[in-house]
Amino acid sequence: MKHFPTPAPVVVRDAHARDQRFLVEANAAMAREAEGRELDSERLAAGVRAGLGDPVRGSYRIAEIEGRAAGCLMLTREWSDWRNGWIWWIQSVFVAPEFRRRGVYAALHARVLGDARQAGDVVAVRLYVDESNLGAQSTYSALGMQRSHYLMFETEDLGPA
Repeated sequence: MKHFPTPAPVVVRDAHARDQRFLVEANAAMAREAEGRELDSERLAAGVRAGLGDPVRGSYRIAEIEGRAAGCLMLTREWSDWRNGWIWWIQSVFVAPEFRRRGVYAALHARVLGDARQAGDVVAVRLYVDESNLGAQSTYSALGMQRSHYLMFETEDLGPA
């Protein structure tokens, strides 16, 4: 009987200041891959640093396999007066190519849902995904997320930030 090695578990933890480099690199890679955009590296690094330093702006989760950063996401919060609770938004999702199809995003997602349930005042978890990113859409559907009836509109480039 042939024995196959047991895959290493995915461990999800809160991000710390020491994770800044990985988060910057992951965000740059995600923007390049998902949207074909090259982000300004100094602005991105400042944004990640600000997010890591201020939980009001968001919080990051890091997924690790055998102590190596394999993926990440950021959570932001939106207050819903209609529902008298928080909506958590999953943003800046990235899984390093060498760790894809190994349950990294599923572990991150499970951690977010667990944290949301534990918080007790979270009424929904949402994310947005590029219309052309069918692989990500399939993953989110497989994890029980449903397509929302909302469309997203935006105004960008409102000046220096």
